[in-house]
Amino acid sequence: MRNDHLRWAGIGCAVLGTVLTALVVGWRPLLAYDEQIARDLHAHAVAHRGVTHAMRVLTDWVWDPWTMRALAALACVLLWRRGDRERALRVAVATVVATAVQQGLKALVGRERPVWSDPVDSAHYAAYPSGHAMTATVVCGLLLWLLPRPAPAWAPVAWAVAAVSVLGVGFTRIYLGVHWLSDVVAGWLLGVTVVALATSGPVRRRGSCPAGR
Repeated sequence: MRNDHLRWAGIGCAVLGTVLTALVVGWRPLLAYDEQIARDLHAHAVAHRGVTHAMRVLTDWVWDPWTMRALAALACVLLWRRGDRERALRVAVATVVATAVQQGLKALVGRERPVWSDPVDSAHYAAYPSGHAMTATVVCGLLLWLLPRPAPAWAPVAWAVAAVSVLGVGFTRIYLGVHWLSDVVAGWLLGVTVVALATSGPVRRRGSCPAGR
């Protein structure tokens, strides 16, 4: 049942991500809404340098994609060393696939980032989708999947940290004026899709026998 829920969640997010990608290409109401959100947050960022500095620390160090990939790599090493190689491979493959998907879509859509006369941060390459948002969603989702069963007492803390990280990094990208809102939403949707695909199938534990034996 749990695998079915994950699979359907992945399918739903994939469909929504596809629709959003089509709309981003040229649906004016969405683009206008993106621009309004970006202008409002940029005005706040310019006026509150202390908040802006904190956002830059979070987005460039704490929630940076390379920080997230390092966490995924560490999880892979620990899983591999204890013999849980199937899950190690799933985490590794999902992380690589997420990177490939986001870079491919960036090249395909080619969306320009917001441009400001008084920028508070900078970023390169195309905007859509947000690599920060997608990578955080994938890595945090995979790490939650690796939590012991039954859930330990500290599991709610892990879920809270993951939620704050995924939502927080998305907000920092918009606040700092380097992404549109729809870039971030697409990163979240695609991230959930990748996690669902990577985790929905059954995992054969070390020492278990194939079904039917």
